[in-house]
Amino acid sequence: MLARVSFALLCACLVATPALAKDKTAFSCTGVFGPDSSEALLIKTYGADNVVTGQVPGAEGMDMLATTVFPNDPDKTMVFGWMNEDTREGLGFVDLPASVEGPHGVHVGMSVADVLAINGKPFNIGGFWWDYGGYAQIEQGTLANADDASCFVSLRFSPAEEYPQDLDVSAVSGEVSIPADEPLLEKLDTRLTVVSIGFPSAE
Repeated sequence: MLARVSFALLCACLVATPALAKDKTAFSCTGVFGPDSSEALLIKTYGADNVVTGQVPGAEGMDMLATTVFPNDPDKTMVFGWMNEDTREGLGFVDLPASVEGPHGVHVGMSVADVLAINGKPFNIGGFWWDYGGYAQIEQGTLANADDASCFVSLRFSPAEEYPQDLDVSAVSGEVSIPADEPLLEKLDTRLTVVSIGFPSAE
């Protein structure tokens, strides 16, 4: 599954509780979030003043072309990547903001325990503090079975920026695979920080 991380895409489906879903906008893989989305549709939907296309940070320190919606509002910011960068058409992926629920309620801010409880089966998370760190590696359970095969979801977790300096974090650092029930994850207040929806390449 990690082979897809350059697009930040991994399969998952989540069912949120009412408390988690409060004040969130629902999502579906259609319209601006569908495979036929485009920069033009984003401008029509959100207004030209709220849509900016340009270089954004990508994997391994490289920049990539993407379209950002609501760039000045962190709670609403969405980043769209295109299959055809020249015409800015054909949605490759979109990073959702905290204000939007992904498929079946997944959203930024969930704890690892929240996601683990929803999945119903164990899963692993890639070690932190490197370019591809924190991606969920879900092979079985609720989150491994997408209802809509036309799009899929990638979940990326991050630990809190500040934690006790005497805490040994070597077990969750670098290119390692961490069980989701690892106690260190809770001690680090690890949270879901990226929810990306993606579409398979026509190739």
